[in-house]
Amino acid sequence: MRSRVMALCGALGFLLAALGVAAVVIASDSNDRIDVLTNKTGPMRTAGQSLDAAFVDQETGVRGFLLSGEEENLAPYDRGRAAETQLIDQITRLNTSGDSDASIDADLALVRERAAEWRSAIADPAIAAVRSGGPAAGQAVNGASSTAQFDAVRASVAHLQSDIAVVRNAAVQAAKQTGSTLVALEIIAAAAVIVAGAALMLLLDRLVNRPVLALAAQIRAVAAGDYDRDIAGRGAPELLRLAQDVDAMRRKIASELREVQEARAQIEWGNAQLKVQAEELTRSNRDLEQFAYVASHDLQEPLRKVASFCQLLQRRYSGQLDARADQYIAFAVDGAERMQRLINDLLAFSRIGRLTAGFTQVDLDRVLTVVRSQLGERGGPDAEITWADLPAVRGEEPLLTTLFMNLVGNSLKFRRPDVPPKIHVTAERAGDEWRLHVRDNGIGIEAEFADKIFVIFQRLHPRESYEGTGIGLAIVKKIVEYHGGAITLDTEATEGTAFTITLPIPKPDPGTEPGGGSGAREDCVSAVVPDSGAEATSVPDAGSGAGEAPDQRPEAEQR
Repeated sequence: MRSRVMALCGALGFLLAALGVAAVVIASDSNDRIDVLTNKTGPMRTAGQSLDAAFVDQETGVRGFLLSGEEENLAPYDRGRAAETQLIDQITRLNTSGDSDASIDADLALVRERAAEWRSAIADPAIAAVRSGGPAAGQAVNGASSTAQFDAVRASVAHLQSDIAVVRNAAVQAAKQTGSTLVALEIIAAAAVIVAGAALMLLLDRLVNRPVLALAAQIRAVAAGDYDRDIAGRGAPELLRLAQDVDAMRRKIASELREVQEARAQIEWGNAQLKVQAEELTRSNRDLEQFAYVASHDLQEPLRKVASFCQLLQRRYSGQLDARADQYIAFAVDGAERMQRLINDLLAFSRIGRLTAGFTQVDLDRVLTVVRSQLGERGGPDAEITWADLPAVRGEEPLLTTLFMNLVGNSLKFRRPDVPPKIHVTAERAGDEWRLHVRDNGIGIEAEFADKIFVIFQRLHPRESYEGTGIGLAIVKKIVEYHGGAITLDTEATEGTAFTITLPIPKPDPGTEPGGGSGAREDCVSAVVPDSGAEATSVPDAGSGAGEAPDQRPEAEQR
């Protein structure tokens, strides 16, 4: 089959070579004509059309500026002037290449003259008037609303385009003469190709097409699902080898298909199990939301009543009953207040990540300033809260404020006796995340409790020694994880307690400066906290519903 095809192609190639030599001689002359079209008249014609558009842009920019008085509306005018100069220079340069046409030079001179007249008489005075007196002054310029002079400019451009078209038509006519001869040669070559193609088709039909169709029919049967059907070939030896390769591929596919079917059955079973678990998770979330509602409304209302009447009893009958009765009433008041704190803390914990106000760019320097003011009287006159090199991060500012309220509040609470508390917050960048360090000189935490302190309601000290609900650090951990980070206790700290918080740095949006405003600050702020013995005030949860008084006691209670 290869030898027959090669013989037919050789004869056709010899004939086409002879025709090609003749075509080269004729084409050399045709190329000169085509060069005029492609390298001169064609670009000149395109430049002429663009020149008209440039003048339209200038006129549009002037009119927009007259109506609005906005400088940005003059942008089309400035672009049009730049394009005008570039296009006129381009047409001049193209016209001087080869045989120069005097009519085009005259047209270009007329375009320049009328454009200058329009700008000096209309555009420039109107622009100057708007800049000095506003749109009304610009519209009052003589001729500002008339298009007569601008129409004259466009008419000169149109005349330039018509002269370019005359030069182009002359070049086209000359190219047609040589093109006719090339067409005749192409007709002869096409006839030779058709004859050779017909002979080649007959040869391929008998040696290739029919055997391939038979092989394709067998392959379609296998593709329809008959994977156990053997594929046999006929015809040229090449097709026989192809049929053998296809049959080997069929056997391999059939084997792998059986494995895929078995795997799909396992996947479907796994998907069914995931669906059951997803439904269970949905139900659990609904129960959690129902619990939050009950805790915030149905539980707090009777608790407020109990607390209010217990406090009323304490105020009205204190000292009128015996000492044991006063003690019992004090126990009831304290229990009701602690229950309110527990419920509010539990609600705050459940709302994190569920009721959200959306992430914004949060300046941690501002957050620490708020924390310092909230805990201002808790640490005593010698207490120091310092921070340095704090970045701006993506997050929710109320939650981040609560986070540092808890950590700094813990440091002030768990201070060493007779030692002024010192809390220092620093930050460093590590790859694609910020690492925040909160260190103090307090009593510290043993390494064996590094994981226990973040568990909700876990306490390391009795309530009589340090008050609190034992949920503060659990809230801290949940806030950090909600922001995509992590918090750990530095067990290698030699003095006091040290926490390390990692927060991811989001990639900047296109068009913003690198870092997105998250660069670290260079200032170091310190504060001496006055002592008044007052409780620290936590920042209310941004998601608190109406009628729910947020807990005003510190949440840094877990140590």
